[in-house]
Amino acid sequence: MTNIVGQFGTPEHFILHISDTHFVGDDNLLHDSIDSDANLVKLFEGFSRANARPEAIVFTGDLADTGRPDAYKRLREIVEPAAAAVGAQVIWVMGNHDERGAFRAGLLDEEPSTGSIDMVYDINGLRIISLDSTVPGQHYGEITDDQLAWLANVLATPAPDGTFIALHHPPVPSPLGLLALVELRDQHKLEAVVRGSDVRGILGGHLHYSTTSMFAGVPVSVASATCYTQDLNVPYPAARGQNGGQAFNLVHVYGDRVLHSVVPIGEFPTVYEMTAEMLESFMAKSAAEQLELVNASVAETAAEI
Repeated sequence: MTNIVGQFGTPEHFILHISDTHFVGDDNLLHDSIDSDANLVKLFEGFSRANARPEAIVFTGDLADTGRPDAYKRLREIVEPAAAAVGAQVIWVMGNHDERGAFRAGLLDEEPSTGSIDMVYDINGLRIISLDSTVPGQHYGEITDDQLAWLANVLATPAPDGTFIALHHPPVPSPLGLLALVELRDQHKLEAVVRGSDVRGILGGHLHYSTTSMFAGVPVSVASATCYTQDLNVPYPAARGQNGGQAFNLVHVYGDRVLHSVVPIGEFPTVYEMTAEMLESFMAKSAAEQLELVNASVAETAAEI
């Protein structure tokens, strides 16, 4: 159909940002109640209806709840066909629940090893760096001095369309006091490397709720979990995991800005709908006729309230 053109034009890049799938063993439920596999399948089923074509699908960690090889196998069986259908590059990022050896073997087809998993991807001129913020055996995050030196060396050469850093532990504060125990430590070291570079955004997970902040002059966007989420309506510093509010993010990169959109997983009752066919007919009308129809629709909706 005819494109509806606004003031901002067409984004230069489009990324699908997913986090914290927490796959468990075969036929098991996470916390005896969450079907992590089914939630991710539901995500891709809903996303497919949009006919959207992301260039990359970024998973920001905690992919397998206990690092089980069978969990990574099932994850790939769900993700790779969905990514192939839209022509997207899959980018896997380590989380504190993942196990480096099984992660390498199960998702990267590499020999198992315990070294940090840091990689660079060129997505049609947009650079995405996956940065391993995990500490084996711990749930807090840390970027080592060796990693920081490597990152500084990579960022020394700007990418054509800039850089995104994807890591599990986001450098953001949290209204949940408990999360201070498992946050990214020594953030000032990472800030010194990022500030003034071509980094345009940081993608994170770990928190199990959607949030945004700034770090080193750069926007940070955290995608909620696909398994379960954190209830933010709890007395400080308590925490409560809940089976609801699961979501993922759409990242649209424009020449001078980045747009992050939170999309809930699931289907909900329809209030109104504008189909592609209806919009095709609408776009065929003159600007004056379009405005008249829009005003009439708004007036009709207001009368029903």
